[in-house]
Amino acid sequence: MTLSRTAVILAACATASLALAGCGSSDTAAPTGTTSAAAAATTTAGTGTADSPRTTCPTAEPADDAAADWTLDGDTGSIAVVGPTADTAPRVDVQGPFSVAETRVQTLTTGDGPVVSDSARVSVCYQGVNGRDGSVFDSAFERGAPVAFPLANVVPGFQKAIAGQTVGSTVAVAVTSADGYPNGQPRAGIEAGDSLVFTIDILDASA
Repeated sequence: MTLSRTAVILAACATASLALAGCGSSDTAAPTGTTSAAAAATTTAGTGTADSPRTTCPTAEPADDAAADWTLDGDTGSIAVVGPTADTAPRVDVQGPFSVAETRVQTLTTGDGPVVSDSARVSVCYQGVNGRDGSVFDSAFERGAPVAFPLANVVPGFQKAIAGQTVGSTVAVAVTSADGYPNGQPRAGIEAGDSLVFTIDILDASA
């Protein structure tokens, strides 16, 4: 995936009345007035320490026999999520089409950092999977570099997954269409009504 697609996936609508419904089906980049995740991205290389967050995302696939950290039966279909580690990217196995009527957040591992506020700027590694067909539509893990953005500028389902978590946590979220892209997002292959699954490693957060 390209960084330009990241702008399409993560950017929420700037209009306040649309903030709780996510973006529409425009095939262009983020709407005018919205700061996209890609535009705000910082992707320097290196390894993290206790005082300096990790600045890379692992690209290696988990082992074929890796146990799922979270399984969820949806309103249709089901998912099994293998969370990310310091050395491996996540994997989401979809028995589809998978869909949920309510956004569901699951903390996979709990970090020991500060609590992330809903107005924080965060740095994360993440993967997005379409519940309809199990395809990966965006992945910082594939690119090997995290993305930084204001949490207020992303789709509601992504916000719900991160706000209230602690830095260092890994999280999975099954997102309703209403909390993602209710009208679809053609550039990402997301159709109207698609539920999405994000797996997220929260590397850092600042006020």
